[in-house]
Amino acid sequence: MPVPSPPRTAAALLARGLRRHRARLFGCYALICSWLLCEAMVPVVIGVVIDRAVATGDLGELATWGGVLVALFVVLSYSYRFGARLGVGALELETHLLRVEVSEHVLGADGARTGLLPGETLSLATSDAETIGRFLWHVGYTLAGLVGVLVSAIVLIRIDLTIGIVVLLGVPLVLAVIQVVTPLIARHTSDQQAGIAKATGIATDLVKGLRPLKGVGAEDVATSRYRTHSASARDASIRTARSMGYMFGLTATLSGLFLALVAYLAGTRALDGTISIGELIAIVGLTQFLAEPITGLGETSAQAASSFASARRVVDFLHTPALVAYGSTTLDDPRPELAMTRLTSDPLQELDVSPRGGELLGIVVDETTSSDQLVRLLRSEVLPEDRTGSLTLGGHPVDELTIDALRSRVVVSQHHVDLFEGTLRSTIDPDGAFDDAALDEILVASAARDVVDLHADGLDQPVTAGAATFSGGQRQRIALARALATRAPILVLAEPTSAVDAMTEQRIADGIQALRHSAGSDLTTIVITSSPAILASAERVLLISKGRIIATGTHHELAHQDAYREAVLR
Repeated sequence: MPVPSPPRTAAALLARGLRRHRARLFGCYALICSWLLCEAMVPVVIGVVIDRAVATGDLGELATWGGVLVALFVVLSYSYRFGARLGVGALELETHLLRVEVSEHVLGADGARTGLLPGETLSLATSDAETIGRFLWHVGYTLAGLVGVLVSAIVLIRIDLTIGIVVLLGVPLVLAVIQVVTPLIARHTSDQQAGIAKATGIATDLVKGLRPLKGVGAEDVATSRYRTHSASARDASIRTARSMGYMFGLTATLSGLFLALVAYLAGTRALDGTISIGELIAIVGLTQFLAEPITGLGETSAQAASSFASARRVVDFLHTPALVAYGSTTLDDPRPELAMTRLTSDPLQELDVSPRGGELLGIVVDETTSSDQLVRLLRSEVLPEDRTGSLTLGGHPVDELTIDALRSRVVVSQHHVDLFEGTLRSTIDPDGAFDDAALDEILVASAARDVVDLHADGLDQPVTAGAATFSGGQRQRIALARALATRAPILVLAEPTSAVDAMTEQRIADGIQALRHSAGSDLTTIVITSSPAILASAERVLLISKGRIIATGTHHELAHQDAYREAVLR
């Protein structure tokens, strides 16, 4: 069953939330309306008690209407209790679903081509998702407020036509004036959320890279950068709080003046005998009650503006393009051949590369931009620019293959990799596919056995987020072990030994050869590297200079060329 595409507008995202929790929300809204309706009826019943029981001394009426008042409070209490329970349940579930959706978008097999920092993405999945979830509750409170105001106006019309008409006309007028501040709040809220997300992203990167920053003495520069963005987020928050304050002040002032007018009219009617004492009490009570829904209705616009701003950010993120190009073609061949034919993708020009089954192919690239682009091509993150050139797997262009068909046959381990929290065992073998003997072969091949043996817990030693407790060389060996554990038919390694010493490089070169290229193996390994040890063990080496292949041969054959010696021999 195809996964439905995410909504394309903020309004559609909020409407989807209402639809997919409609059962809970229907119960919530009905009970919250019942609660506020009972709140409105409390002063009315008290007025009836005064007119029919207190003023007359009728004990029967006192018992009857006293019972009605008790029942009213019981319904009032339980309506809010269970209505809030349903509403908060829907709110939290919607927040959870949004978090999952944001996470799946960025962590899915096809990835997300977004320029957001990790902390900014985290902000989307937390604060923005929570703000959108709260919208579900505000809708219910708005409906309840409207019901409360409408019922109050009807009761007041029955008591006094003039007062009822004043309420019916005055409440919409007050709310209309309050809306003048809403666009300001929406703009400031959007700036605030973007600023907070940016500051969070920089803070996350700062903490993650604290050790290397200290190593190069750049912590002051990084702290200054964070301080600048944090100050920007602070200023945006102050502007938002100021505009919210304007709205709250305007709401309090206008509603106070309006309710004072209603109370004045009720007082004059009582003095001239038009209404009874009980009716006066009912009007005064309703006037006090109306302060809450009027204030709530005024705040609803600000809350809605905040929710729309968050929804717009989430929608924009969910519609960022996929990181990997893919299609719908599947592959039956478990060992397909990878082929680049006149492949062009700036700065790479007309590459012809066809690694053979069972081959260890070394590629030396003299420019980082060319190396990075080659890795992106092999990961299917970019496509050849010249459509006469191609990158195929099993004879099919890689962008026409399904994600599963591509990923199950080609694994690309980039130079910069992320290691996640857990243990060494779960990091290297997350599926638990290997027994201790097979896992030991992988550890020896990657030279990660040293890392395991340094800790008493061995493979069960903890790995913190980002593996911050390990050195750069140790992290690189763990990442290499994880890549080798995939046993991929075609494995691409980008600079897998740049952070280790020459002796360890030789052990890794021997290990890769023994693990993946023993006699009769049909596994293919492509290593983009300048390591002499690995290149010496490769069957074939390609030298790419200024985006073009300028030489092909073994390491020993190419060692006689100046360009190769300059790139490799050190």
